[in-house]
Amino acid sequence: MGFLKNRRSAVMIATLVGVTGCGGAAGPEAGGAASAPARTSMPAAVTSPAASLSPVAATPVSTDPVSATPSATPTPSAPEDGGTPSPSGPPAFSSKIEKVSRDELRHSWRPGCPVAPSGLRKITMTYWGFDDKAHTGTLVVNKSVAEDVASVFGKLYDMRYPIRRMEPVDVYKGSDFDSIEVDNTSAFNCRNATGSGSWSNHAYGLAVDLNPRENPYVEADGSNAHRNADAFVDRPLKKPGVINRGDRVVRAFASIGWGWGGTWSGARDYQHFSVNGR
Repeated sequence: MGFLKNRRSAVMIATLVGVTGCGGAAGPEAGGAASAPARTSMPAAVTSPAASLSPVAATPVSTDPVSATPSATPTPSAPEDGGTPSPSGPPAFSSKIEKVSRDELRHSWRPGCPVAPSGLRKITMTYWGFDDKAHTGTLVVNKSVAEDVASVFGKLYDMRYPIRRMEPVDVYKGSDFDSIEVDNTSAFNCRNATGSGSWSNHAYGLAVDLNPRENPYVEADGSNAHRNADAFVDRPLKKPGVINRGDRVVRAFASIGWGWGGTWSGARDYQHFSVNGR
């Protein structure tokens, strides 16, 4: 009888305790009676269906209208490579030297010129405009000086020396007068030197005329052929694009051994730079 009584007591205790769980009950290990139903932990690798239906532990939600409203100024995302975005500004100077075809020289070259098209190069490069913006222009020069000329125009760009425009004289059908009239900076043109029967350095691609309106060809008597250049005859003159004796533009060309026509006696050619100074 004592045995049966004890067995019934054990069954009643188990029923009252209400042990559940897939892994079995965890009874009082010290032999004492449990004062509250025991809860077992689910093994980490097993997901309980009941647990998947249970609400996630609530996170307090702010009712503060300021913190609940998204920021009006979004935070800019960092570049994918993790670097710092570079500041905006003018592009760096660039130049590209390429061969020039006979078709590109239809008006400025002809048989009998002192240099063949194969001896010329086209430089496509950046220049700084009178509008304080970067532009891209083209000069045609002798292949022997192409790299030097590009380096000088890189210096002019860095010093923000303004240039009106930069196009091959073929755009003006080979007319030196028309190119000068629109203040175009140019180089190669198979023609004679002004007032001479000899080839100009331009006919070899060994000279550059820079901002011809601001830097006109001035006769010994002070006259010039372009009325839009009348205000730029005298030197020294402090105006944008003007070249003066010994200034940074003159020094930039001198760095590659080129001379300036502004130092001539008699007539002076303020726009003109050439490999031999003539």
